[in-house]
Amino acid sequence: MDVAELLARRHCVKAFDAERKIPEETMAKLREALRLSASSVNTQPWHVVVAAGAAGKERMARAASGPYAYNAPKILAASHVVALCARRDLDSAALEAVLAQEGRDGRFPRPGDAERQRASRESYVALHRDELQDLPHWMGKQVYLQLGTLLLAAAALEVDACPMEGFDPDVLSRELGLEAKGLRPVVMVALGYRSAEDWNAALPKSRLSAETVFTFLD
Repeated sequence: MDVAELLARRHCVKAFDAERKIPEETMAKLREALRLSASSVNTQPWHVVVAAGAAGKERMARAASGPYAYNAPKILAASHVVALCARRDLDSAALEAVLAQEGRDGRFPRPGDAERQRASRESYVALHRDELQDLPHWMGKQVYLQLGTLLLAAAALEVDACPMEGFDPDVLSRELGLEAKGLRPVVMVALGYRSAEDWNAALPKSRLSAETVFTFLD
């Protein structure tokens, strides 16, 4: 796999072929990529809502109205739409659930490893909650790590994608009952296959030059 080639080829799809559906085995790989995404101190402060059927996509599309109406056709025509959500808080129960999973997965081979991990993770959460007071923002950044993982995985599996911040998070939260679940929507991603109306597919990719982007230190 040539990662640079994948990234050069992928683009933000502007129109999806409503007749083409992503095979379930491919979707399973994309879901696994989301599950395996990196996060700071392995907090995994996220939840993903997946819409595959027409009714589910219509519910998602209700958040793309008014100034965001341009995104509704993508949501409705895509094969699948995912809403990447962040937790509203990282309470002790959430942190203990992660720690318990790490234990089941064999992450603590030595005595005291679990306690050291607990203390380290809790210190980072306390830093962002109490000192920096940016815990929601910090958790949202972890969701964007997940988004990057999804976009690269989709390109590797030859699935087209369109990440979208253009939706009303309050509308989506009410529609999906996210607040009651302790979640807030951060970004949506439409997944599927481009149609002939995808005008962005014919345009060259444009990024700042390497000379602009990089500074090299000896």
